[in-house]
Amino acid sequence: MRIARSQALAGVLLGAALAAGAPSAQAQAKPAGQGAIFTCVNAGGRNLTADRPIAECLDRQQRVLNSDGSLRMILQPSLTSDERAALEETERRKLHERSARLDAIRRDRNLIARYPNEAAHDRARQVALDPVRNALQASEERVSELRKERQPLMAETEFYRGKSVPAKLTSQIDAVDVSIEAQRALGINQQAELERVNGLYDAELGRLRRLWSGAEPGSLGPLPQSALAGAGR
Repeated sequence: MRIARSQALAGVLLGAALAAGAPSAQAQAKPAGQGAIFTCVNAGGRNLTADRPIAECLDRQQRVLNSDGSLRMILQPSLTSDERAALEETERRKLHERSARLDAIRRDRNLIARYPNEAAHDRARQVALDPVRNALQASEERVSELRKERQPLMAETEFYRGKSVPAKLTSQIDAVDVSIEAQRALGINQQAELERVNGLYDAELGRLRRLWSGAEPGSLGPLPQSALAGAGR
């Protein structure tokens, strides 16, 4: 009889303990401000308690308790506008870095697929350089032609030594000189384009050599801007 009573009493006490240890569904459903107790430790180390969010602890976590002392929720610290802006900037930077890495992986895989070996890459380089070389050669040939056109005109001016050179002859010489300078400027631009294209393929080749050697796509960092500019060719 005593054993039965002891077991019954133990059951009652256990049920009471469980009820006290876990907030009821009704208590959990209450908003934080209704019957809640806010508690925190402020910057000076003092334990503070109130029936509403504590202003001194807005920069730190606050524990929100039910009236029976059980934990209802944790109130996270409020962010200042500067802190919120810094957090958003951090998230933007992480997103940008992730996007750049995925882009580098995709581009590296495309590079390997397009150029399985150095011979394939060199063929592509020559194809890209040929039109620039042809244009440069055409400019150089045109300059040579213009200089030949200029020679008889300059020889004709010898007949007017000590006299005024006819305006028509002067105009012809000036026109040839202008054309020569234009072709020279064009040649300088074409030479610069040769160097740009070669630089693009040099950078690309350096990256490809590392990829061919076993480097993981995307592990070499973002592609240089020069390579990105020509990636769509």
